[in-house]
Amino acid sequence: MKVYAYAAKEAKSKLEKFEYELGEIGNEEVDIKVHYCGLCHSDLSMIDNDWGMSAYPLVPGHEIVGEILNTGSEVKGLKKGDKVGMGWYSASCMHCNQCMDGKQHLCGTAEATIVGRHGGFADIVRGHWSWATLLPDGIDMAKAGPLFCGGITVFNPIVLSGVSPMDKVGIIGIGGLGHMALKFLKAWGCEVTAFTSNKSKTDALKEMGAHNVVDSTNSDELERIAGSLDFILNTTNVKLNWDAFLNTLSSQGKLHTVGAVLEPMEIPAFSMISGEKSIGGSPLGSIALTRKMLEFCVRHNIYPTVEEFNMEDVNDAIKHLHDGKARFRIVLKA
Repeated sequence: MKVYAYAAKEAKSKLEKFEYELGEIGNEEVDIKVHYCGLCHSDLSMIDNDWGMSAYPLVPGHEIVGEILNTGSEVKGLKKGDKVGMGWYSASCMHCNQCMDGKQHLCGTAEATIVGRHGGFADIVRGHWSWATLLPDGIDMAKAGPLFCGGITVFNPIVLSGVSPMDKVGIIGIGGLGHMALKFLKAWGCEVTAFTSNKSKTDALKEMGAHNVVDSTNSDELERIAGSLDFILNTTNVKLNWDAFLNTLSSQGKLHTVGAVLEPMEIPAFSMISGEKSIGGSPLGSIALTRKMLEFCVRHNIYPTVEEFNMEDVNDAIKHLHDGKARFRIVLKA
């Protein structure tokens, strides 16, 4: 079967039209006809080979929603025509301890959708049936794609860290990830503080659900809320004054990062020891938790704020994201 896609032929290049052949479908595989695919910063990192693991030609795209086109003979729970989504992972071994414990996203041999295989900037994408998540009735497919990467990335820490509806929480960085975390935590019942370096966003952040907005670059504002937060989620990938943020946590508070900070994080030991504070991190989330997140989104009408481009305008969309103009996620319509 021929697939029509858009691919980077080399690092940092624009995407070009690209065709390739899919071989015979595996017994446990499904082919998904792509309806929409989100554009994520991780796609930019893979296009530019920032992480040193890109192979070219590279077809990006790992926030996919569409419908089942073909199924292998051993596929379970899915049939042709079902509406599904697929995110960063498209397969895992299904026999290691992590997979058997329901933590497939921690599988040591999990296969990423755009690492060593072609992704969703195409008319068809293939993966293991278990990672093709059935969409709940009533979901808006045009906005659902980013939930399969950015959405589950910020939803998982809320569950993993045992965040309570009565907690006071903070979010560092209100961009593609942070704005979804804000919506989730508001619906969770928390009092939400948005940390931002751009105070011009204050009104927009409060409309989105933030109870408080704090200038993350202002030491006086950080000091004013010292000891008040139970949980902080960092969604940025830059070096920050971590001690200042730890100081805003109450006793036994948690700082959790999903932002891929490339520099070592300087964490003073006594900032944690004195208040029994802890620091954690996580990748996306399990298959079961992804299903629960989708149900939560439908129940509370939570979606990322998206800008839609046609798939053929993918290079314009990439430039828009690269220039920092996206508000807040980009979705490509196939």
